[in-house]
Amino acid sequence: MKELLDKINEISKYGLIKNLNEEGKTKKLERNLVKIYDLYFENGYQFDETEYPEFNKKDFLNIRENIESNFPKFGYYKIATSTKIENETEYLIADSIDDLNDIIFDLQEVKWRIENTSENDAKWFFNLIFESHTKSHIINLLNYLKEYE
Repeated sequence: MKELLDKINEISKYGLIKNLNEEGKTKKLERNLVKIYDLYFENGYQFDETEYPEFNKKDFLNIRENIESNFPKFGYYKIATSTKIENETEYLIADSIDDLNDIIFDLQEVKWRIENTSENDAKWFFNLIFESHTKSHIINLLNYLKEYE
């Protein structure tokens, strides 16, 4: 759990701290995104049926603004999607800042659960949010970073 929390903090700092003065931010971000992805595969849990209070996203209102200050060249990009049935490709516009914003929000809730609920609840939520939301943002952002170089 400590390694997950360390990686959450490493990624989240780009959305929690404005104008972070750090060498090699983009490479460090990329490395930590890959590590979060890897930790998903090591995530085992037992479902915790306890009722816990809800996470308050209002505590994180400046994440997008802070990301923009830390990665001023991040922006929009195109992604191709295809449907297996129709075998057609559609091009969509995506936003690297929004990708990182959503990743940080998701990870902040995992961190909050680690600190305020139970380890199993945090692991369960990490698994749920990663599969349903975070994973696609990480994949898209990693592809963007590959082209960004």
